[in-house]
Amino acid sequence: MASQLRLRSALALVTGAGGGIGRAISLRLAREGAVVAACDLDGAAAQETVRLLGGLESEEGTSCGAHLAFQTDVSDTGAARHLLEQVQASFSRPPSVVVSCAGITRDQFLLHMSEDDWDQVIAVNLKGIFLVTQAAAQALVSSGCHGSIINISSIIGKVGNVGQANYAASKAGVIGLTQTVARELGRHGIRCNCVLPGFIGTPMTQKMPQKVLDKVTGMIPMGRMGDPEDVADVVTFLASEDSGYITGASVEVTGGLFM
Repeated sequence: MASQLRLRSALALVTGAGGGIGRAISLRLAREGAVVAACDLDGAAAQETVRLLGGLESEEGTSCGAHLAFQTDVSDTGAARHLLEQVQASFSRPPSVVVSCAGITRDQFLLHMSEDDWDQVIAVNLKGIFLVTQAAAQALVSSGCHGSIINISSIIGKVGNVGQANYAASKAGVIGLTQTVARELGRHGIRCNCVLPGFIGTPMTQKMPQKVLDKVTGMIPMGRMGDPEDVADVVTFLASEDSGYITGASVEVTGGLFM
């Protein structure tokens, strides 16, 4: 079992790790042997994720160190830089796997969307990923380490969605950012890819009316909404050397929706 762990020597930073897809990713990376720095705006939620990771550690013996929780607002420039400084100081190395999963929604039709709702979503979903990616890349390049950066976008960033002009714009931006980062950092041995989830069963989608969920499910060729673990499996592949010649890619995890 131990020889099959693909991330035994990895330190993984996961933002938005306090629940949903981010928590599932943290658990999956830890099962593959990574030490996880779990970051969330909700510090208590990040601590709960670390508690769950500790349970994995005792049950499966797959971790090579102690996981830690960090409370950070990724949309704040100083906070994002401080996060990378904290992680590097705590583990004596920069994270070799960086997964930006923090995201919010503030849905409203274009005709009624406030500037504040636009700004908040762009700040967290796009600026936050830029800040974390930049700080992580600077730490990796200065230390001469290779790494894998994985940004969570959304299929909505590719096809749009009614009532989500801000969210769609932010997630489309993540795709362009990821491709540019991949072009710039490949020579440093740093890969950058993004994952485009479709409709995944998370607290965010659970807010949707049941009739809307039923309609969406009916449009998915595989006949079901995705699980957070479906996304986590792809992220883990992109974090590992199994994807060592993949960079600048956008991987859809949608069950075939909008293909």
